[in-house]
Amino acid sequence: MLKGLARIFSNIDAFQSSYDAVKRWFDPIYKIVHILEPSPEKTSEAVRFEMHCLLQWVEQYYTKEDDQVMVKNLKSYSKGFWKGLFSCYDYPHLPRTNNDHERFFRRTKTRHRRMTGLRSWNEYILRNGEFIVLVDNALEQPDIIHRLRQVNYEEYKRVRQQWQARTNESTMRRRFRKNPIEYLKQLENDISSLIEPT
Repeated sequence: MLKGLARIFSNIDAFQSSYDAVKRWFDPIYKIVHILEPSPEKTSEAVRFEMHCLLQWVEQYYTKEDDQVMVKNLKSYSKGFWKGLFSCYDYPHLPRTNNDHERFFRRTKTRHRRMTGLRSWNEYILRNGEFIVLVDNALEQPDIIHRLRQVNYEEYKRVRQQWQARTNESTMRRRFRKNPIEYLKQLENDISSLIEPT
């Protein structure tokens, strides 16, 4: 064991330059974490301004050839997330990261797999769409029965028809994939029955 430790310590000097670079690069990351730290006093405008200043500082200060990869990645990731990065400061109910969304999708996918035994849930999403979210949320609400009683029948019927149209689209797609010739023949018959003989 002592020989192993001695071998590790003897190689530390070889990694000194890499360690120094990573240590330098940690500074802007630490500053970003501090800037993006949620607080009721912060506004999206103020945080956006601070981030903009920090990115300018990084470009001006980190000019070594080794720094270019870090600067490029930092700018690229910031640009990619920029639009949605600051909304949580103006709307406290929005989560700061998408971790909550990812957890929700994972939980929903797992439940779908248990119910159907199917690995893919694309058809499930296309068929049910936003109702997956609404039902999942509604089932956890203690006053759901009271709220459902307040929905008038016409509104229920309208939403039900929308959902039925979406379901029909999925069903037609599945029938076509199963037997395209039979599906097209049935479609032709349906259209022919709508045309009145002259």
